[in-house]
Amino acid sequence: MILPPLLVDYNPPLNCPYNDFGKIVLEWKATCKGRQFDRIFGVWLGGVELLRSCTAEPTSSGIFWSVEKDITRYYSLLMTNQTLTVFLGNVVDDTYTGIYHVNLSIHFYPVEKKSDLYDDVNDIKIETLVPGHHNWADLILPISRNSPLNDGLWFEIKNSMDTQLKEFKIPQNTYRAVLEVYVSFHENDEFWYSNLPNDYIAENGLSDTPGNGPFREILVSLDGTMIVGAIWPFTVIYTGGINPIFWRPISGIGSFNLPSYEIEITPFLGEILDGKIHTFGFNVTNALNVWFVDANLHLWLDKHSSKTEGKLLKHLTKPLDLSHVSDFEGLDGTFLTRASRNLLSIGKVKSSFGTILTHSIQNLDYSNFIMMQNNGITQVVNQTIQFNDSVLVKMPFADVYSIESDKKFPLFLYSDYFDQGNGEYVFGSDFKLGFEEKKSSKIGGFELSKSHLNNLQNGEAKMIIENDSIIEASWSTQQVYNYEEDGNVCYFRNVSSLNYKIVYDKERKKCIKLEQLALDFDSGFESKSFSS
Repeated sequence: MILPPLLVDYNPPLNCPYNDFGKIVLEWKATCKGRQFDRIFGVWLGGVELLRSCTAEPTSSGIFWSVEKDITRYYSLLMTNQTLTVFLGNVVDDTYTGIYHVNLSIHFYPVEKKSDLYDDVNDIKIETLVPGHHNWADLILPISRNSPLNDGLWFEIKNSMDTQLKEFKIPQNTYRAVLEVYVSFHENDEFWYSNLPNDYIAENGLSDTPGNGPFREILVSLDGTMIVGAIWPFTVIYTGGINPIFWRPISGIGSFNLPSYEIEITPFLGEILDGKIHTFGFNVTNALNVWFVDANLHLWLDKHSSKTEGKLLKHLTKPLDLSHVSDFEGLDGTFLTRASRNLLSIGKVKSSFGTILTHSIQNLDYSNFIMMQNNGITQVVNQTIQFNDSVLVKMPFADVYSIESDKKFPLFLYSDYFDQGNGEYVFGSDFKLGFEEKKSSKIGGFELSKSHLNNLQNGEAKMIIENDSIIEASWSTQQVYNYEEDGNVCYFRNVSSLNYKIVYDKERKKCIKLEQLALDFDSGFESKSFSS
């Protein structure tokens, strides 16, 4: 039996010695003892999702884990009375005995120092030049299911023909809008990146094998007539995924804090500023059961005007360029899938700030290579997703302001299964996983800020199985996390584990020279290329 979501009243902090907060952090602490699967869960405030996460898999002696997430971007929502919703779809029976005990806290930190962001050339506040791009949204609307429910507030997308809809209406003085989308994949599509083509499955009579090939994309539509954005998701591997021992004690990238994805809706404001009800639609290309998708609509309001006016000037959505090349005989073969998509939207909004012209561009590329060998026992997956988007803003009598985000998601998987002929089987697996993002903002060609995140993991594991029981296992996992911002904000950590123990852990919170960083990166981490 799965319990329904927990709903409690939320009230912003009262009687604080300060009423201006510089950072707000959500903290999840949990314990569990026994046997249990990895479970997906979500936290919502007023229907707005704050956190999508996966539980750690417990041991018989019990475990503890915690997650902290910066939720300052939801500032306006957190300052109002709301209903807090938590859903964790756990099942407890004679086999799966683990019960999760959870404590959820929200920490409010005061502003340490008032600091304004200035243009180095003109010494003018950027907020004045580009309103809505250096402050949090004034209003956040939930694009999720309504309570009461017996499960999460996310929409469930069960196949490629399933489009989930949500009605919404925005204030007529909105001058900027951004849709933040949460995505997770489960059951037959948990490992979508390793799914094989349907013709291979049919010819080999593999009726229980998930198919539809390895390509997936989430499409977001407006009023059923136009695609406003596409998402090619990061390949989050949950704590029970691929080989569960990989993630003890180092969890997979994003598994405790699944990433959300932004789509600039500002060019489309001319279509939805009429005071009427409109609809967002969510669809997943090639989807199998099941995908959980919802969104938050962040809105910036013109406080000096009761009504803004918008117009969509250009909207170009080229058809998905998707190709498959299969070469197989029996259970062995190779499969190459490539895809690309480009979207361009241009719109203007008349406000008290003047006429704001916004360009939104998405460029996405995808490559996936799968090889099956040894009568289908050995599988190799080599995939790369490149997810690049940019927003250009032009104000009257001001230079063009631009923000760019270039993401790269490499993935490599290897799995094999050997029969030793004595009733024992050896299961071997390797993985390499990466999340890389470069972000920058410029005005008039002058760089205002830049950051670079490089988060890499790899690991290998070997298990000996007899009579469906693991009689011997050994594994190692390594991770290097490196973040740099404007050359003066840096965080670095290099950690390695062998079986259940951490054997190397180095952390740095200050910026250093590239030569030293290279030495720290190599220490305790076997650098491997993302190739087959």
